[in-house]
Amino acid sequence: MNGLPRRTERAAMVNESSGRADTRSSMPTDTSGRAEARPSEASAATTVYFVAGERSGDDHGAALLKALRTLVPKMQFVGRGGPKMRALAGGKFRDWIDETAVVGLWEVIRRYPFFRKQFQATISEIEAVKPRAVVLIDYPGFNLRLAHALRMKFPELRIIYYISPQVWAWNRRRVSQMAQSIDLMLCIFPFEPELYNASGLRAIFVGHPMMSVIPSGNPAPPRDDKLVGLFPGSREREVKKIFPVMRQAGLELSHQDHDLRFVVSAASEPLAELILADLYGKHATGKFSIVTGDARSLMARVNVGMVASGTATLEAALSELPFVLIYRVAWLTYLAARLVVKVKYLGMPNVLANREIVPEFIQHKAQPRAIAAAVARLLTDKTERTRMLTDFACVVQKLGRGEASANAAEAIVTELRHAE
Repeated sequence: MNGLPRRTERAAMVNESSGRADTRSSMPTDTSGRAEARPSEASAATTVYFVAGERSGDDHGAALLKALRTLVPKMQFVGRGGPKMRALAGGKFRDWIDETAVVGLWEVIRRYPFFRKQFQATISEIEAVKPRAVVLIDYPGFNLRLAHALRMKFPELRIIYYISPQVWAWNRRRVSQMAQSIDLMLCIFPFEPELYNASGLRAIFVGHPMMSVIPSGNPAPPRDDKLVGLFPGSREREVKKIFPVMRQAGLELSHQDHDLRFVVSAASEPLAELILADLYGKHATGKFSIVTGDARSLMARVNVGMVASGTATLEAALSELPFVLIYRVAWLTYLAARLVVKVKYLGMPNVLANREIVPEFIQHKAQPRAIAAAVARLLTDKTERTRMLTDFACVVQKLGRGEASANAAEAIVTELRHAE
């Protein structure tokens, strides 16, 4: 492909005697272990194409774009993501988040024609733009396939993956396939690089991006003892499955303590309307209020949370909010996941601790009465609350110092310099 960078030397070189990739990084580091970027050596006209497909990816992508612009002010950003990334990148960047954030096997199958069309369109855009590199942010169902297709079509294109997909949970065999498509994996959990490096995929731990957005070291504001937070997720199908369970658990709790109040975090206005319709339909509006788009500050106010599995579980742990984890999906999706998921726990705090520090209520176990009993213990049992908060502190120490975006940007700039 004319205009794409010619890689004179692959960072992961093939050892002739073994046929395995050499995982030794050619990236220089400073004494702190951070990648040593030399922004002045990167081309001022560098164009990088980004792909993010969910709101969390848009958040992480926007922070990364800011860090890259600090290092290389004239770097051009194109690609696909959300409103925050588009605001930084400008008119050549497409905001497609509302169309692409899906959950569950059935929803993906149902929308297959749409995703196939977008997949081909993305490849065409990359061919037209001729970027120095492509940075894929999370969104593994789309981005892993895209990485493979790009490697086949444009073998000299640098492909970097940020927010490493959790293949260690559902399909470790894919790692060796990923090593054939991806030049550099930027990991946000400390145990991931060893897994990737062992399969020939060069990987770096850059820290977790959430560490830079959750205040630390400041006195926590007082929590409302009688306020319970409900965090049912950021996607419509997710909310439809999970919020009714949370709502019913809240009603169970209110029968035990009439002074309890419940506030629901809605990721967007359409989701707030969906939640409100559910509450009116069940005549449950009196005890519940809705807050739109401000989950983090809500986590700082409520006394206990019910949290859908996902990024929010780690956010709750960082916010020092005792919570229970709830998750339900379509049965087809659940049964398919049972065949491939290889980890004991779903919540990331539990995965990092390698034990259940947060109660998990998954699928058929997500029963309102059982959930209500677990929340009640966290509301009334100070020993149980203290135990969970102590466990959270141990988990947080593993996630870095809050420099993920800066570290990732430095690694990308260094990768581009080596590609020259």
